[in-house]
Formats: sequence, structure tokens, C-alpha cells
Amino acid sequence: MAAVLGGPRSDPPAGARFFCTAGRGLEPFLTREVRARLAATQVEYISGKVFFTTCSDLNMLKKLKSAERLFLLIKKQLPLNVSSGSKGKIFNEMQRLINDDPESWLKAISIWKNLELDAKKEKLSQKDANPLKRKMGENDVIVAKKLKTEQMQEICENKECQLEKQIEEETLEQGHRITKREEFLEDLQNDAVGTRTHSDLTFRVSCRCSGAIAKTFTAQEVGRVFGIALMKQFGWKADLRNPNLEVFIHLSDIYSVVGIPLFRVPLASRAYIKTAGLRSTTAWAMASLAEIKAGAFVLDPMCGLGTILLEAAKEWPDVYYVGADVSDSQLLGACDNLKAAGLKDKIELIKASVIELPLPSESVDTIISDIPFGKKFKLGEDIKSILQEMERVLHIGGTAVLLLSEDHCRRLRDHGGTSIPLNCREGHAGEPGSEECLNPEGKTGISDPVSPSFAASNQDSLDRMPPFGSLVPVECYKVSLGKTDAFMCKYKKLHSPGP
Repeated sequence: MAAVLGGPRSDPPAGARFFCTAGRGLEPFLTREVRARLAATQVEYISGKVFFTTCSDLNMLKKLKSAERLFLLIKKQLPLNVSSGSKGKIFNEMQRLINDDPESWLKAISIWKNLELDAKKEKLSQKDANPLKRKMGENDVIVAKKLKTEQMQEICENKECQLEKQIEEETLEQGHRITKREEFLEDLQNDAVGTRTHSDLTFRVSCRCSGAIAKTFTAQEVGRVFGIALMKQFGWKADLRNPNLEVFIHLSDIYSVVGIPLFRVPLASRAYIKTAGLRSTTAWAMASLAEIKAGAFVLDPMCGLGTILLEAAKEWPDVYYVGADVSDSQLLGACDNLKAAGLKDKIELIKASVIELPLPSESVDTIISDIPFGKKFKLGEDIKSILQEMERVLHIGGTAVLLLSEDHCRRLRDHGGTSIPLNCREGHAGEPGSEECLNPEGKTGISDPVSPSFAASNQDSLDRMPPFGSLVPVECYKVSLGKTDAFMCKYKKLHSPGP
């Protein structure tokens, strides 16, 4: 991969292993992305995580769009058997994650230090490039607000429990008072008598437990065991407030994973989005599914705050984008987002109803839209009118990518026969005890198959999806939107709609 223009390279050594967290249902998109964007090898995924090997630099790793957070991998192995014996025996098994292979820890720390050093050098070079003071413009205010937000996140993070759960979608954070944390730190250091080496490296442990192990142990118990083991094995010092290193541990019924987070701010938190609407990772996945080509006319007829168009325009700039919405407040929010992202000249916003679009028939190449649902948006039978208007403006051979709720699917049941299966399998090993989905190494193209199990699952959904008039389904993915699930459906228009 090419070096960052104007800055030093920050390449990890060949064979460096990483993993990213992902929202449920987005693992296949992230798998394709790391292959295409990073030329990654040894790509595999399990529920909520994608593992890969790459020689890409830190700048390229930051560009991942379907990932929540990025980690340098230290260990990944089979889950602990919590029913095998007493707590003491299980604690010994936990310590073996550190003590049985200290070389892998030292190798990972060496890679991490090199990445951190190069990142700091890059920041310094960028700082020196603009030494003169100047007046703050609109974009500067936005950047300043972003920096302030990051500083506040850092302060809040320093006040979190040492054993805070991983910042992921659908993860609850557990907070504790500073005094309790200081007592815990003192106990931890007292228990680590006998430390055999000394180092200036300070650390803290972030622990997440799920499944059977969460019913047996608290995150604090698990973190305490790992903390003591690290202090005894490497001589590191625990620091809850401002550590050099954070160690993330996730123990579940499917795997045991240990890694180092590379960025404090999640990749999913886009610096160019002022007000968030649809989750940025989901919006990007929808855009990537739409096969956007240069010069195309791309429409979001229910654009809301414009998140989908923002993600698309950032990735595929040479396209004519139009966002329509009937709500003045939503359009104002979308306009603010476009200004903040520097895309005001790339995306046109219009006030229009989705069932009466001011566009000629068959004039649009691609439609991408999150169809609103929930108590606030009770579309009812209007969902059919919405799809009929989209069908009208989409030209033959065009693509529509829609995010549909289960209720939307039920409403469409009688229109084209069989509905999208509401109990369709997800495209990954989502249930405890499932086997890992391993992806064989191969080509790095975006169209590579993800895994045999996922292909079978997607085909099962396709076989039962209905056409809608001239719109024929070609792909369907079940994805998580937090407390609820939805279906990311891709349609192709094969002929003109009938009378």
C-alpha cells in the first residue's frame, strides 16, 4: 500500500493480525471490505467480529467503513469450559491465555508500539505544517467541536470502571466511583507481589463477558485475574486513569479474544457527520450494495438527515446525488450535515413526497433508502404506494437498495406472493455454540464469496423473497439496528411496470 502522502509510513510488519467489531449482519460486508480495501488475507469472521492479516498502513486501516472498532489481535482461541470445575480451576485457564504464550504478547506489544510511534510522528508533522494562527471559519468550528467531543470522551473514559465493557452497539457500560477503582487498584498491586520484571508500561483491562461465563463470573472478577497475571508475567503497572495501553478481553461461548484497541474514537464515529441518523456503518453497507457507478443518478427519496447520501458521496464522489424528504426539519438537518462534510455542492436536496416525486419516469439509475418505521412512522399500506413510485422513477436495469422492517415485509406479503422470511437465518454464526465461519484465502475482489454457510443462508432468503411489480429481488441481508432487526434488500428493475 502507498504511504500516506506528506507523512511517514506506519506499516505493521508482514503477518500482523487484526480484528474489527461489526454490527450483527454486517460481518459479510466487512469481510469483503478488508479484502478489497486492505488486500487482507486469512480473513475469517465470527459473530460480531472479523479477523484478518494485512500489511496496510495505519491510514488505510482508518478508512474501513463497515467496522465499529479496530484492534490489534493478541490471542484468539476456543471458549473456556466454565462447567469443567471450580472457580479456581477456571481462573487458571484464564491465566493460561497469558502465561502459556508470552511471546505472542510481546510480539503484539512491539507492533503496537511501532504503530503508536508512527501515529505520533504523523500528528507532529501535520501540526508543524500549519504553524501560523488564523481566524476560525465554519469548518474550523466543526473541527474544534469534534476535538472537544473527543476530549470529553477521553475524560469520561478515564472515569469509567477499569473493567468497562467494550464500546460496541448493544453493549452496556458499567460505571464505578473513582474511590472504588482506587481501592481495586491498590488491591491489585498488593496481590501482584512477586512480579519478576519491571517496565515503564502502564495498562488497564477492559473486559466483556457473555453467555455462560457471564452467568458464572462478573467482569470485575475476570479483569482482576487478567490484571494480576499481566503484572506478574511482564512487570507492567496498572493505571486506571491514564494508561499507556488498554487490553481488551471478550470471553463468550464461541471464543476467547484478546486485543489492543488502536483508536480511542470508534471507526463508526464519522468526523464528517454533524448529526447522526441511520448508523453510518449500515448506511455505507447499503451504498456498497447498490453498485454505484461514476456518472450515475442516485436518489434517496426519504433521505432524512442524509446519512446514506453522505456515506455514498464520500466513497463514490463522481455521481449526481439527490435527496428528497417531506419534512422541513429533516432537510435542515441534512443541509447542516452536507455543510459539515463539505458536500453541499455534491448532493442536491429537494422537498417532495416519496409518493409524488417530481421526476420523470425511468430517470433514476439507483435508489437507496431507509424506509422509516416504528411508532413515529406508521406507514401501513402506504409502503406499497412508496415502492410503486420508486419503481416508476427507476429505469430498466436500475438498482434499488431498501432497508425494510418486519412490518413492511408483512405489508408486502399479498402484493407479490411469498414475503421475505421473518425468521431467515443471519449470514454468520450468531448463536452461542455455533461453529466459526472461516473464509478461505483467495482473490481480494469485493465480489468474493464470503462463506458457504452465508451463501446458503442468503440464497434461502432469496428463494422466498417476493418480486414487487418489475422489481426483482437479488440479495437480502438481515441486520441489527440495535433493539430491532431489519432487512437490507436489493432489487433490480427488469422491465417497465404494467398498467
